[in-house]
Amino acid sequence: MKKSALILTWSGFQDHELVYPYYRLLAAGFKVSIVADKKDELGRVYGILGLNMPCHMLVKDFVAQPDKWFEETDLLVLPGGVKSLEKLRQEKVVKEFIHRWNSADRIITSTCHGAQLLISAKVTSGRKISGYYSLEDDINNSGAQYVNQPVVIDKNIITSPHYDHMGIWMEETLRVYNEKYV
Repeated sequence: MKKSALILTWSGFQDHELVYPYYRLLAAGFKVSIVADKKDELGRVYGILGLNMPCHMLVKDFVAQPDKWFEETDLLVLPGGVKSLEKLRQEKVVKEFIHRWNSADRIITSTCHGAQLLISAKVTSGRKISGYYSLEDDINNSGAQYVNQPVVIDKNIITSPHYDHMGIWMEETLRVYNEKYV
């Protein structure tokens, strides 16, 4: 089986939270595709600190063909970035995609403000979820239980509160993935 990961983000993402999972997954043998709202003439999307990463598809094109990505991808990654996630969570098809992904019991891994997408996609109720500390009330109000731990695993959803925990977050993501698919 070809391992494939999809990273959903928006320009102004939190640089650490996109670069680390992208390269960690590549090193683990995944084909990794980044979906974002815009890219420059070199095909790059920029983080809040200026890091640029390849943008493989624009959100506007993704929302036109979510079924293709649903069929061709094994792992969904939701990095953080407070301003970028506020914008991405306005995309109805993205929220529907995440909801469908969760309903199929497929692995979603999220860090920091990625929890906002989980909340907006209505997949948090009855779950233990971590996210940036300022999202504690939002997570609890969504019907989830906020947990402030470096990594929280609740069935198919793996969450982490901050880029300080990138290493353990991605190691646990890969462990859960390997247990499920390999």
